[in-house]
Amino acid sequence: MLERDTKFLEEAFKQYYFDHFDLIHVPDRPNQREFGYKKFNSGMNRHISLKNDNDLHFLLMTNIPSDVFCSNACYSFPNMAMAEKDWKEADLIFDIDAKDLNLSCRKEHTCIKCLSCGEASLVQDSCPNCNSTKLDLVSLSCQNCISGVKKEVLKLTSILTDDLHIPSDNITTSFSGNEGFHLYVKGSQYNQLGSKERGNLIDYIMFRNATPETFGFNKFKPSRSSFPEFNEPGWRGRVAKELFGSKSKRPKTISKIISDGYSTYRQKLVDIGKNSIGTKIDPNVTVDIHRIFRLEGSLNGKSGLVKLNCENIEKFNPYSEACLIEDNQVEIFGKCPIEFRLKNRKFGPYTNERISVPKYAAVYMICKGIANLA
Repeated sequence: MLERDTKFLEEAFKQYYFDHFDLIHVPDRPNQREFGYKKFNSGMNRHISLKNDNDLHFLLMTNIPSDVFCSNACYSFPNMAMAEKDWKEADLIFDIDAKDLNLSCRKEHTCIKCLSCGEASLVQDSCPNCNSTKLDLVSLSCQNCISGVKKEVLKLTSILTDDLHIPSDNITTSFSGNEGFHLYVKGSQYNQLGSKERGNLIDYIMFRNATPETFGFNKFKPSRSSFPEFNEPGWRGRVAKELFGSKSKRPKTISKIISDGYSTYRQKLVDIGKNSIGTKIDPNVTVDIHRIFRLEGSLNGKSGLVKLNCENIEKFNPYSEACLIEDNQVEIFGKCPIEFRLKNRKFGPYTNERISVPKYAAVYMICKGIANLA
């Protein structure tokens, strides 16, 4: 990133933190949490201990980070090296991102940026300017992407409350500040689980490694009565609804399943897990019990949008409500070949042209690498 772009972003981020301290707080038990941050054009700084909001606000104003993080884990010594921290427990955290949904609309709002010459263009195999194949994909998610992620969030929340018996009051949902949502489960019976056990939990939530026997197919002696019913709780009820569609179709569908055989049924369970009933979450996030996670109320350095709590996810519009940078006009060179919307305004496409846009749009495009300060 060019030095003047870095300076512009740092000034914009500093102003945001000065204006919005009320949104940024240390989590519960801050003296047991590890904090970290990144600056533009530099690496991660972690193993930091903070005691209260004042410490956090001082860190923000003196370092002006691009991203701020806090551990989901609690330690006896959070500022020590990892092997010496003395892990106690960790909140369950789930990450659902638009990039993992493989929605058809994604190709319409994704472009490439050449790492050799900096040219941005519509998706193709090589840079149209210099023919380099060293390319970065840049996605500017749309409302359809966000709607898709919201459906996964609601699906996950249902599994957590209905199957795992986690009280809804213990679950917090936040927009990630870029293309997805984070779910935190605090104060649950699962906080003591290690990475391996969390992996097993993820298999359940994502409907992975399901066996035909669990869902009614005895390999040696199939029985119609053992297949799942519509009114059963948990995955058996969900599988029944997905497989049969309606109670009237159940007998005929079971006959076909038995006729097709055990292996075909096993593959059918795999397919519906991947494509419909399984929740599409990033498993690596949940199993990492030492991860430092983006702090709520902080800005996301990939977009300039805020990681923000969602009290009503179905009504929440991240590209309006989480867009809190100022709106004074800024001159930039836009290199954005696709259209996007912020605060209900349309921007782009721009073909390396000098334009005046609100500061929040300038920050968004520069963070995405598809604009430079004029």
